[in-house]
Amino acid sequence: MVDLISQYHHIKNEVDTAIINVMENAAFINGPEVKSFQSELEQYTGSQHVIPCANGTDALQIAMMALGLQPGDEVITASFTYVATAEVIALLKLTPVLVDVDPETFNINPAAIEAAITSKTKAIVPVHLFGQCADMAKIMEIAQKHNLFVIEDTAQAIGAWYTFPDGSKKQAGTIGHIGCTSFFPSKNLGCYGDGGAIFTNDAALAGKIRMIANHGQSVQYYHDEIGVNSRLDSIQAAILRIKLRRLNQYNEARNKVANHYDQAFANHPKIKTPGRAANSTHVFHQYTLRLNGINRDELKTWLAAKEIPAMIYYPVPLHMQKAYTDSRYKEGMFPVTEDLCKCVISLPMQTELDDEQLAYITSNILEFCNQ
Repeated sequence: MVDLISQYHHIKNEVDTAIINVMENAAFINGPEVKSFQSELEQYTGSQHVIPCANGTDALQIAMMALGLQPGDEVITASFTYVATAEVIALLKLTPVLVDVDPETFNINPAAIEAAITSKTKAIVPVHLFGQCADMAKIMEIAQKHNLFVIEDTAQAIGAWYTFPDGSKKQAGTIGHIGCTSFFPSKNLGCYGDGGAIFTNDAALAGKIRMIANHGQSVQYYHDEIGVNSRLDSIQAAILRIKLRRLNQYNEARNKVANHYDQAFANHPKIKTPGRAANSTHVFHQYTLRLNGINRDELKTWLAAKEIPAMIYYPVPLHMQKAYTDSRYKEGMFPVTEDLCKCVISLPMQTELDDEQLAYITSNILEFCNQ
């Protein structure tokens, strides 16, 4: 789905030089590249504090640990998302409370959040799915009303901007109490291994997050908290610095691809193109179609035979996964999520796609759909 090799060749000289510099300096852990990347990401996002870590899942876990959530506390998130969001909640012996999503944006439905709040609810984890922000004004209003924490999962939407009703704007990940992101290679800002980061504008919370990410210590060998070992290494930080300088360019290229797809599939009775929220920009981590009256698996097979990759995000809702079986959930409870899992398909989305490739992809999809 992402041509990392072609992307690498455009930045090869810079990347190779940066990696060699790290090797020659041997500052592999918490070296100057990590500190520089942290500072540059703070400037890019507008977040007062960025804490790099090992991956996006660790970022979510550390965030929940830093907020002092206790076993049995309820945390609300979407059923239509990657498993890591709910996985961390369950791993910490918290209770994941799953809710439905908006049929246009695929993001968590604020009305569903409010309906799910109980006396045990302590936090909300909105996922900015596929590249655009959840409705954060409404979510923050709900959180303030009920005294809840908000942890943004912005693994798929770094660089997206949310516009509040008063016209002010903030980047995804910088609106809630904590934001979390991933630098998995296929992400819009991806490294060549694993990596993640945590954002917050609360200095005290930032200090606690740093401590937890470093074995619970603020001074070496003096441990004040139960912590974990979660660090971004210097080689990955050096690569991310190079890519961060191009992130806006990468996101613009993805929007160009999305616009091409939009035009190609406009008004087709069997294809619904992605909805775009009026209050968020979109960075198109994924371009996801909804199919109507088309056998999705047959389309995927058809495309694979023509060497066109397509993926299904996600084939099974979290509330119907074996690991999250719960008497609270029954099939049919979340109709939007369940329908999406039956009909969505994601098309190739990357910075290196050219007009010829896009024409090949869209013409083959239309040929299948018009049979």
